[in-house]
Amino acid sequence: MLSLIDAHHHFWDPRAHYYPWLNDAGHPPHRYGDHSSLKRPYLPADYRRDTAGFDLVGSVYVEAEWDPRDPVGEMRYVASLREQSGLPSVAIGQAWLHQPDAAATLEQLAQFDFVRGVRQKPRANPAPGGAPGGMTDGAWLKGYAQLLPLGLHYELQTPWWHLHEAARVARDFPDTRIVINHAGMPSDRSEAGLKAWRAALAEMAGCPNVAIKISGIGEAGGHWRLDANRRVVLEVIELFGVDRCMFGSNYPVDGLCASFRTIFDGFAQIVQGFSEGERSKLFVENAQRVYAI
Repeated sequence: MLSLIDAHHHFWDPRAHYYPWLNDAGHPPHRYGDHSSLKRPYLPADYRRDTAGFDLVGSVYVEAEWDPRDPVGEMRYVASLREQSGLPSVAIGQAWLHQPDAAATLEQLAQFDFVRGVRQKPRANPAPGGAPGGMTDGAWLKGYAQLLPLGLHYELQTPWWHLHEAARVARDFPDTRIVINHAGMPSDRSEAGLKAWRAALAEMAGCPNVAIKISGIGEAGGHWRLDANRRVVLEVIELFGVDRCMFGSNYPVDGLCASFRTIFDGFAQIVQGFSEGERSKLFVENAQRVYAI
């Protein structure tokens, strides 16, 4: 039985709460394709079913694009789930760092003893090139500066072509931890695409305050291929080292691509040549330390 802390997962109930991407008709498809099958409740009991057969040591809930008008409400909901089910262990809240009320939102989120950081997907271009992204905005940077005093870190989900902007932020705020989501999003699996992704990720790896989650590495069309993901997993670990990498399921979103078991058995197979101590760090200890579980 594989022991693990799942460093990235979600719960939601679109019948009871508002999630624009789940509730609004005509919302663009997910990067994996049609996501209509996700427009249903996914609750701790469902997650327990999907993780059956694993020794789940802990889990990290990541904001699920809940109603952006009420980010604190999402953490109240998570608090109720924790009371009812014991899951998740800790959580990452939603905060719009560029908005005038960012400081007040962050202060309220920090009052939940299980909240460890925040995620907001900064403004990004749909392809390499173009105007600078949201991490260059003065208002965004002002909000970002509020994280460290409140004991919060930043979860970064952005296309790899904006990672040079994130590296600048990491260097300018060396005491604020950044955790990259979804392996830096290597969406283009061509040789040229993977080389560009690796080069961008290497700049982030040079910042000691940056860690990374190997999660959400399915492909457009809903595929989770061991042969394709092996290179991604191993190159991330090569760049960041065993001590700064964690595995996450991105469930239930990655249920569009594969079962929970397929994903974690795949991770286990890819790193089977690592030492027992290294595997323990990748599957449990690093997440335990980074998220203070």
